[in-house]
Amino acid sequence: MSADRLGDERVAGVLKAAVRVIVPVLELLADRDPLGLKKRTFREQADASGTKVDAALNAVASVFDAADTPGTRAWESMTVDQRVSWWVGRVGGIGTVAVAFPGIFGVLARRLPLGDVLGFANQAIVLVAVAREYGITEQDEQVRLLASVLCNRELPKGASIHAPEPDVDGVTDDSRVTEPSGRLSRSPFALLSTLWSVTKILKAVTDELDKRPRSRTVYRWLGNLPVVGAVAGYFGERGALSRAAKLGRRWVEQNSTSASNASLRGRDTLRVRKG
Repeated sequence: MSADRLGDERVAGVLKAAVRVIVPVLELLADRDPLGLKKRTFREQADASGTKVDAALNAVASVFDAADTPGTRAWESMTVDQRVSWWVGRVGGIGTVAVAFPGIFGVLARRLPLGDVLGFANQAIVLVAVAREYGITEQDEQVRLLASVLCNRELPKGASIHAPEPDVDGVTDDSRVTEPSGRLSRSPFALLSTLWSVTKILKAVTDELDKRPRSRTVYRWLGNLPVVGAVAGYFGERGALSRAAKLGRRWVEQNSTSASNASLRGRDTLRVRKG
């Protein structure tokens, strides 16, 4: 067995820094309501006497609702499983494209750890989203979830509270999703910006990157081929992300003390393996 060069405290500190970056952008995606469009989805029916502008806004609101956007009427009617699937498919899907892109260079991409660190960061974002859907908002518990699923480390409660965070150039508290005024950024690229910020933080624990749920062997083999590697990388990482989400839900069910009882009620035990 190889020596643990990093130790639990260092890993906990790095993951805590990552969570600090991730949570604001998830709040941005879940809570922001441009022009009150999400609120409009709760109306029983459109007012026929409204203006053309009102009609246009209602039409856009219906698109938001059809896309099951967080905060809409459709979202409120979804189960926890459906919401988790939304985060994996929609938000995780965007990140997966970024993770797979280096594969366009084939085997050359393996000389750089960019794909691994992006994949780790993408899974971390989705896992924190999963935790929030279960009502887990405590930072330390989110850190322990990430440590278990992505690093094969079972941290004790409170492990991250006093753990020192890494000093990363260009990454400060909430700077990646806020404007100078302190308001959350309205940029549609906030998610990708956050993904990149998290990769900078995670470079401090490169020894942990191979422990996360990985693409199946066949996809990793195809990833050595130029151009084709990007396509194989996408489908491989998509499957790995789904397995990470399932492992995250299982961890919540077996270990969480703060998850909502309503979220946990009636769920079957998940059987899933890493790899």
